[in-house]
This record gives sequence, structure tokens and C-alpha cells, in this order.
Amino acid sequence: MRIHLLLIVLCLVHVSVSLAQGPSRVYENKLTRLKDPKPLLADHPEFVAPVKELTRFEARILVDDEEADLSVRAWRFSYNARGIVEMPNRLKAAETAIIMVHPWGIDDGQGWETPEPAGVCDFCTPEKNALAARHTREVINPFLKSLRGKVGSVMYSLTGDEDPIRKKLYRSIGGTPTDVERKAGATELADRLKSFKYRGEPLSGKLTLSRDRPVIDYFKQFPGLDAGPKFNGAGFWDLPVPVCKDVDYFPNDVVIYDKQGYQVLRDFLRKSKIRHIILVGYATDMCFCRTTAGYENLSKDFNVFLVGDATLATFPANDSPKHATNAAISFASLSHLITQVSWVKLERVENKK
Repeated sequence: MRIHLLLIVLCLVHVSVSLAQGPSRVYENKLTRLKDPKPLLADHPEFVAPVKELTRFEARILVDDEEADLSVRAWRFSYNARGIVEMPNRLKAAETAIIMVHPWGIDDGQGWETPEPAGVCDFCTPEKNALAARHTREVINPFLKSLRGKVGSVMYSLTGDEDPIRKKLYRSIGGTPTDVERKAGATELADRLKSFKYRGEPLSGKLTLSRDRPVIDYFKQFPGLDAGPKFNGAGFWDLPVPVCKDVDYFPNDVVIYDKQGYQVLRDFLRKSKIRHIILVGYATDMCFCRTTAGYENLSKDFNVFLVGDATLATFPANDSPKHATNAAISFASLSHLITQVSWVKLERVENKK
């Protein structure tokens, strides 16, 4: 009897999960070889090197929403298929959110500055931060503007937790500030950021090395990346990091915070009836994949599309992020769908059932 009851319960759970996910369909995984296709991600070669592969295939439509009004062509790479697989997708814009990962307002005039003489933040030097800011202005911001008001939500993720200042300044999962609160928050933010002393220690002039293992001692005392209090100053990472000025923030845009955790973000998106995520932001090899709003989390519960030319990877020892971004996006394509700005189009799409 107990076994029978257990089987009944398991069947009911299976049915309830299936109903929550919607009806299933059989996907015909037919691949058609493409002849002489143009390189992928070739619209902004200064920021991401074009993706070139010997073998590319066209697949059947994957996401096919009823009443779809957002076309998102995408691709992924499969070693087993021996090449890149491309497919069209038809999304319902109202059930789609654009999330920008870590648009940190560093070195942009709001007051949060890279500490001198050896501090590091974001892309780790003021010059590299300036390049990322230009990418935001030239690629990401126009992309957001083209879809705002059509998609279900535009969101940004920031480091830390929701503090009293940013709570007044930005709409969040917890609430929406009034115009009076926003004005007060902007004043408090400027005062707080500009009152901090952006100074840390200089590089050590002398290192103590053992005769036996000098390389180990060298890197322990002179690391390639130390963003701690020694070089950034105590309290630097406790400051209220703002959304960068290079993106147009609208009062209805939602800010989420890393310390709130993924479950809070997931539940908010579900409550907002979001099923699809278009992901942009920084940095492709770090925060973009592994923070609260990174694709490693979001892909567990949503249809995620990584916009390959609306992100930048960190680029140590190089003057351009283009090759690092290509490599990071190409690796992500093993298990995620990649799109590009020019492939995301608002239009009335006829469903072909």
C-alpha cells in the first residue's frame, strides 16, 4: 500500500512539474550545412574578434513562443557535431528581461575612483576602464534603448547589498523610491564617494626572496592582481557602487545586488513572468558568468542568450579585449546560446507550428 501511495505521489509531482513548464514538443535536431557563412560577432571587431569556424550548420527553430514579437538568432558550438550550430528563435518580448551585469560607475565622474598609485578595480587600470566605458556608450547603451519599453524588464546587477543610499537612488526588488528620495540619494552618493581617500600603498621597492624558491616568494610579495586594502585602501569595497553614467538609467529599471543571492533574483523574475534572459555586461570571464546574475545561475531556470558583442572579458597583458572576449564567449558556447546585437530584432514574427 505504501509503495502504491508513493508511486501516486511521484506521478502527481511529475504532472505538476510538466504543467508548470508547459507542454513539451519533439524537436527535430536536423542540421543543414551552411555554405560560406560570414564570420560571427563581426560588427564590433575592436571589442571582440570575429568568430571563425570551418564548419557551421543551420538548425530548426528552438524557442518558438506564441504571439512572438522578438527575433533572436543564436548559435552554439558542439565538438560532437564538429562545428557551430545556428538557429532562429522567436520570443515574446514581454516575457523577456535584459540584464546588464556589473555596470560599475568607476572613473566616470560620479566619485568612485581607481585608488592610486597601485589600486585596481573593474578592468583594473583607469585606461582599461575608459575603454570599457566607451564600449558601454557605443554598443550596450544603444542596444538597451532599442528594446526598453518593449521587453518585460531592464535590470542591472551591482556588487554588495542594498544600502541606504542606493535604496533611495534606484528601484530594486524591494521597492521603488520617490523622486524626492532619488534626489536625496544622489546627493548622499556624491558626498559619500567624494569623501573617501582613494589612496593605497605603493608597490614594494624591495622583496625578500629565498635562494631555493625565489619565484614562489616573488609572486607572493608582488601579485598580478591584489584589490585588497593594501593597494585600494580600507573601506574601498564598502562604498555604494553606482550604475555607470555611460548607460541611460531609467526610473523603472531594476537594480539587483550580488549579496541578495540568486534565489531572490530568480523568484523576482518568475513573479514578473519572465522566461527569457538577454544577458549583457562585464566581465565575460568573471562576473558575467559567476555572480548572482551570471549565466551559470540564470541558465538553470531561464532561456538565456549571451550577447557576444555586448560584453568584454578582462584583458591582462593586452591593449585590446577582442581576443580575450572571443575566447571567453567561444568557451561559453559549448553549453549556452550566443547572439549579437544585430541579431536581436523587434518584429512581428509569424509562428510556424
